Amino acid sequence: MRNINFAIEEFYHIYNRGTEKRQIFLDRADYFRFTVLLYLANSESPINMRETRIIGPNYENLSRINQGEILVDIGAYCLMPNHFHLLLRERVEGGISKFMLRLMTAYTMYFNGRHERVGSLWQGVFKAQHADSDNYLKYLFSYIHLNPIKLIQKDWKEKGIKDIIKAKKYLKEYRYSSYLDYMEESRYQKIILNKKNFPEYFKDSIDFKKDIFDWLSFDPNKLDL
Repeated sequence: MRNINFAIEEFYHIYNRGTEKRQIFLDRADYFRFTVLLYLANSESPINMRETRIIGPNYENLSRINQGEILVDIGAYCLMPNHFHLLLRERVEGGISKFMLRLMTAYTMYFNGRHERVGSLWQGVFKAQHADSDNYLKYLFSYIHLNPIKLIQKDWKEKGIKDIIKAKKYLKEYRYSSYLDYMEESRYQKIILNKKNFPEYFKDSIDFKKDIFDWLSFDPNKLDL
């Protein structure tokens, strides 16, 4: 049971994982579909999956699909093999709940059909935490984008990074988050984000990189927020 009331113009960390901690992204096609749905489900208009035929393998025609009125502002996202993280701003009343229902339902239908399974894909309702302070909201940009480091070193938060060069390289090569969009790499999927409606914590990619890399070099006690 989720005990939180969403309020317009407030910020929230949204996340969920696969039921029984199962993987929800098995290959590039799965990551691709969920990423596209971050854009398509963020709309008052019905999702038309036939429109995905025009998108292209590198999201090059994503902007050709008219969203219409959107439900939430997306500030950051990261997709992991068995879970996902989103940083959202409630744009209209009920926007987050409606967006998440559309997103999770559409992806479940796709995943179950493609992988020949039935039943719930998710571990209950999505989880939410209110970013109710400026420090916490800024921290979430680093927390969400640093999640992929767990794939090469599970205990990095407890013990610190063993190989910072390897970690930086891995983040640069990881395609399934908005990290590269903040690094100002030219990607078509950057249209998913609505940066202008989030505080301007990072003047440019250099500022963003510094903040992220400061966390990679952290003292483990620093995470006690």
